[in-house]
Amino acid sequence: MRRIVPLLLLLASPALADEPVRDHDITIDDYFTVDYAESPAFSPDGRSVAFVVQRWDLELDRRNPDLWLVDVATGEPRRLTFSEAGEAAPAWSPDGRWIYFGRAGQVFRLDPEGGEARQVTRAVRGVTGWELAADGGSLWYTTTRDRQEEDPFAALRASHASLQYGHGTGNLSVLRRLDLDSWRSEQVLDEGRVIGSFAVSPDQARVAMVTTPDEEMIWDEGHSRVDVLDVASGTLSTLPDALWREQAPSPYGWLVRLAWSPDSAALSFGADFDGFPGEAFVAQFGQGEPELWRLDRPGELSIGWGAAWRPGTRDLCLQAQERGRIRVRCLGEVRDGGQGADYLLAEGDVVVWDFAFAPSGDALVVVRQDPDSLYELQVGTLGKRAARWRPLLDLNPQAATWKLPQIRVFEWSAPDGTQVEGILELPAGWTEADGPLPTLVHLHGGPTWATPYRVTVHPGGQGLFASRGWALFSPNYRGSTGYGDAFLTGLVGHANDVEVADILSGVDALVAAGVADADRLGVAGWSNGGYLTNCVIAETDRFEAAASGAGVFDQTLQWAIEDTPGHVINYVEGLPWEVPEALREASPLFDAGSIRTPTLIHVGEHDPRVPPAHSRALYRALSFYLEVPAELVVYPRAGHGLHLASHRRGKIEWDFAWFDRWVLGIEPGTEQAGP
Repeated sequence: MRRIVPLLLLLASPALADEPVRDHDITIDDYFTVDYAESPAFSPDGRSVAFVVQRWDLELDRRNPDLWLVDVATGEPRRLTFSEAGEAAPAWSPDGRWIYFGRAGQVFRLDPEGGEARQVTRAVRGVTGWELAADGGSLWYTTTRDRQEEDPFAALRASHASLQYGHGTGNLSVLRRLDLDSWRSEQVLDEGRVIGSFAVSPDQARVAMVTTPDEEMIWDEGHSRVDVLDVASGTLSTLPDALWREQAPSPYGWLVRLAWSPDSAALSFGADFDGFPGEAFVAQFGQGEPELWRLDRPGELSIGWGAAWRPGTRDLCLQAQERGRIRVRCLGEVRDGGQGADYLLAEGDVVVWDFAFAPSGDALVVVRQDPDSLYELQVGTLGKRAARWRPLLDLNPQAATWKLPQIRVFEWSAPDGTQVEGILELPAGWTEADGPLPTLVHLHGGPTWATPYRVTVHPGGQGLFASRGWALFSPNYRGSTGYGDAFLTGLVGHANDVEVADILSGVDALVAAGVADADRLGVAGWSNGGYLTNCVIAETDRFEAAASGAGVFDQTLQWAIEDTPGHVINYVEGLPWEVPEALREASPLFDAGSIRTPTLIHVGEHDPRVPPAHSRALYRALSFYLEVPAELVVYPRAGHGLHLASHRRGKIEWDFAWFDRWVLGIEPGTEQAGP
């Protein structure tokens, strides 16, 4: 413990004299004032950045995305749209006259100097994807058409069209191009497949597409492919897939992140896997067949969801997750089957959620967080391999007086000697002298993910429990990204085993360090975090209360009914009839008889990822057979995430009441007495 305690760095730095006094305790209402930005896009002259702001609209009961503009020199923001339909993905015309964006299933454009948005597409069935050509002369987009499979039962399906079928009917994609001078639209491709995403080369000679034979998500696992259309000839070819299928640790990878190099000669894309490292690939086009290779991941970095080629170069820049940080890392000179040295553009203790280059290549804008501030835009002036950063826009100035939690990295040794770390939130101003705290152990989802090292306010409890005098501890257990390949893959074949040991040993270390009160512990999580909550309470009764959100109870059932069953297959290393014992060992259901922890259960009514059957089974086991205090909260019309403001408020208030009652002994409806 002598090694662990100094890592807490518990004393806060004294505030600067000109900083606002942080005297406001964060509340649930404050959560609904937090804005975040996405999809930043530089104007052609680099003087402005268009972006989307996600802001809660309590009358609409949801976040409503609007288009904004910020002046790069002055940081002056200006809101451009006020629609309830919601805007997405701004793209500038090369002359800077128009900003194109998505709205309500169509594409619109807007003069950045003012005026009403004008509708550009009028696809009867809506636009499912779109891209403005690099020269601004045309808009490429996809829409859908009906699919009727021709087989002996086709006529019977058609005669009972109101019924639902496992296959044989559905939607397929059509690729079209709209000329923005003549305003004529032409069909470019209808190959009888679903186009999940596409990218047009800058010279418009080729269109790359990730396609599947069916629209159901299960087809993305192992049945997706990269198709490339030669526009002039109309020839469609498919990239050979051995690198991400036969030669990959799992055949169930998802193909993502299509991006063309500025010279139109190279296409980058990725394959993401549950339980295994995501990879990046490049196809280089010239004479004959394209050259295809896998990129090296420096330092076994975990690749994020964003990728962009640096303008005027063959440097490919990616979001790289490293020990709770998400930075922009570039792979230099990606060409001819190889790559040069890598370098960081976004450095330090940052979490970069989105980024975009200026067309000139001399600037980069990022949407970021860090341990001391909420979402903000920053702009970097780029040298050859370095950036000089400055704040561009604080998206949440109202938080200047909030008492933000102290964010720390906490390390410990797992029982097998593996070094593990987590992100620890502590109440503002708390020191060791104040004594141990009631502690909520928050378990992240995925599990191919990690809790980032940043301050936030979230329905999972981040920012909110610290304001009520609690510590919140988020272990980045085995299977988390950003800690190397062995740490990530160490969970494969060991679900409900090594990660549970990581979590419980982390709690032991936190108690020994004098931070967590061993008699006032709660545990909670959503998705894989809900699953692990179920696993933990089946393993131990040391927690006074639990909140399981959208958590798996039985892995065999999960394989049978979820929309992405490759997840289960990867972790148990086989199909149910091949490895029945592995599925049993990974399922908390079979140890549920040991559960004594009062458990609050959350789930969306229409969750396709962890269907509500799991939550209902857990509730049945606890409430009817084990007589353990339990509450089941089902959110109407909700899927795997809670998107309505009313649902999120309900979730937070239920969590507060549940943990107050069972951890602190405060009855619902009474004033919180404090820790």
